[in-house]
Amino acid sequence: MLAAAIFVIFPFCMAYAAISDMLSMTIANRVSLLLVVAFAVIAPMTGMAWADYGWHIAAGLAVLSVTFTLFAIGGMGGGDAKLLAATAVWMGFGPELMQYLVYSAALGGLLTILILMYRRSPLSVYTAHNIFLRNLADRDIGVPYGIALGLGGLIAYPNTALMQWALAQAAGL
Repeated sequence: MLAAAIFVIFPFCMAYAAISDMLSMTIANRVSLLLVVAFAVIAPMTGMAWADYGWHIAAGLAVLSVTFTLFAIGGMGGGDAKLLAATAVWMGFGPELMQYLVYSAALGGLLTILILMYRRSPLSVYTAHNIFLRNLADRDIGVPYGIALGLGGLIAYPNTALMQWALAQAAGL
């Protein structure tokens, strides 16, 4: 049951955040809250050492301090800032966090370029009323960066300590 929660909760939250941001340009607070609470409950039950648990929480707080500053100066949306921090809790301080940040930044840059190209194309005029594409076509709003954060999180997630634990449980190791 615990492994199933690890297999489902994080990926669902990442997918939900990406789709929600694409459709509404918002990432609900409940997504970030669910990620943090789920980690807080699940991680100790996997046998994670308390020191490691603390480092995971510290990673989230460190990322939150940076993203909150970026939000305060207008560099990113509040939902993106909270999602980054909540995801960092699952990644912990280590290569997984760096992978997540690099993947998300690369995907975010690519997404931004593609959206800007799309917004300048004649196709955006014809698809501007489509529920899935309207925010991507609107030149007056920002880029739904939650898409990149969600994809980056899903790519980095298999390397995390919790996912490795769940995979070992599923394999019967």
